[in-house]
Amino acid sequence: MCYSAQIQADYRKFVKMFGALMSIKEFAQLFFERAEGSKAKVPKAMEDAFSNPQSDDERVVKHSIDRFNAELVSKLEQDLFKQRARLADAERSLQNKVTKAATESRRIATDKVEWTLGKLDDIRRAEPRARDSRIFPGHYAPVMVVENGQRVIKPMRYQCRIAGKPASYDVKYPGTYNARRDNLEGFWKSLFGHSHGLIVVSTFYENVSRAKMEVRELAEGDEDENVVLEFKPNPPHDMLVACLWSRWSAPGEADLLSFAAITDEPPAEVAAAGHDRCIVPIKPENIDAWLNPDASDLAALHAILDDRDRPYYEHRLAA
Repeated sequence: MCYSAQIQADYRKFVKMFGALMSIKEFAQLFFERAEGSKAKVPKAMEDAFSNPQSDDERVVKHSIDRFNAELVSKLEQDLFKQRARLADAERSLQNKVTKAATESRRIATDKVEWTLGKLDDIRRAEPRARDSRIFPGHYAPVMVVENGQRVIKPMRYQCRIAGKPASYDVKYPGTYNARRDNLEGFWKSLFGHSHGLIVVSTFYENVSRAKMEVRELAEGDEDENVVLEFKPNPPHDMLVACLWSRWSAPGEADLLSFAAITDEPPAEVAAAGHDRCIVPIKPENIDAWLNPDASDLAALHAILDDRDRPYYEHRLAA
């Protein structure tokens, strides 16, 4: 399963690469709802794409982003003041007497001060970093779809809630950020052949067993360890990852656009690294056929997934 990925988060590059339009209404709605208190998780690179707005619509989006960040900075600064006060209190206590409670309070306050300063730095800095475009389940990403014959970029959550299903499915089926290929005509049948999308990925990350990665058996009494591996295609390039998506609606609720990346059996080098699934990048010449699916010819869609982009995936321990 693709637990995390480095994506192309700048919609402008989608426009340049694929001749796609941006669904500005849905970007505006996402950032407005977040400024109003929604729990939407948006990578910094998606915000930064609006740092130099070119139209009134983009300026509306930028206003929502600035409002959200201003409120977040205010909250973080208040938290920072509290944790620095807690740290000072703990250090004064430790000067008089070393206790477990004061030592633990100092440790917690130190960690929280460091984390808060890091968050403030991320909000304020202008220079991009690789982690700005990394998504995890529950995060939003730009997804390319076809609407009325035109390629369109829409912001969607990376965990798919299929239309008609209850919101509780997010908890009941937490793995719905990936759509297993062997279940496309089962759990995903309402989307496969109907609602297809693409995300652009340069790197993906997987949780694997250290023992499997090192190809060794655990000795009796040994405990295994989870490690995160970073996989990059060789030759390096942006991959067009096949996705399914849905628009979920319910009375009194805001519409939710969400997607899942299709995964399949892994190539030999991914399996050898200890993981049993892999994303499916399609070839550029199959973009239109994938984004304009024919539900009466699922075999043709499976053929696109079989005729995939097939780089060699190099891996290393993620930083």
